Amino acid sequence: MAGPANFLDLPAELSDPATARTVVLPVPYEATTTYGRGTAAGPSAIVAASAQVEWFDEELGAEVVRAGVATLPPVEPAATPEEQMARIRAAAAPVLEDGRLLLSLGGEHTITVALVAAAAEAHPGLSVLQIDAHADLREAYQGSRLSHACVMRRVLEITPRIAQVGVRSYSREEREQCPRQAGRFITPRRVREDPGWVEAALELLGETVYVTVDVDGLDPSEAPGVGTPEPGGLHWGEATALLRRVAAERRVVAADVVEVRPIPPSNVTEFLAARLACKIIAYTQA
Repeated sequence: MAGPANFLDLPAELSDPATARTVVLPVPYEATTTYGRGTAAGPSAIVAASAQVEWFDEELGAEVVRAGVATLPPVEPAATPEEQMARIRAAAAPVLEDGRLLLSLGGEHTITVALVAAAAEAHPGLSVLQIDAHADLREAYQGSRLSHACVMRRVLEITPRIAQVGVRSYSREEREQCPRQAGRFITPRRVREDPGWVEAALELLGETVYVTVDVDGLDPSEAPGVGTPEPGGLHWGEATALLRRVAAERRVVAADVVEVRPIPPSNVTEFLAARLACKIIAYTQA
């Protein structure tokens, strides 16, 4: 059976790229995955699952999709990581320059480098909120500086304002080479012990925010379909509470949801990712 034509399987009047306030960009890129492979299938699985998501948001009491959600064609694979980043950036730039919300679906986390670069060009002073199990602060991994394990190190070269939430796995190298950033990690333990953890994340961010969600930032009991599951992650309510506050108190200009690895016959993770993408749209458009 053919999958939906666009995110949420919206009719033409709600998915017109010329008028939609949100634009979804699928990026089925996978080149540096080092454990469980399969993230290239993530974007299509998320779009397929989104057809089962209700348009009505139960928190906000509104159908935020009425503002329109368009879906672009997937970014085609390239021969090298550098060329792939250039293609992603070229696809993202027009949406960002037009002032609409860009919501990208990965694919491995490396895509965030190009997306943040494009967002920073369109929105000077950009800051980044990362939800992730891993710090991703290595200088290089397995000989590559454009690896899923290095994505936030590359982002630090674009903006120093990064809030990393959910991190619970990182190397000695990352801690020693990025001590200032490592000292700011908002770990799941802090989330559960410090009632001011959301405020702490907000203080690390500027007025304009890019949100990147590696789905392994959530606990594997809720999101098992990821390449590198780590126990002890954020729960759905914690992640959505953070996203809602950030969207309410800052200006979210772009976001991505990455690292979904479908594990059929289960569709739990791709549905969670689709629902989370909808929450991001709802919170930013409210």
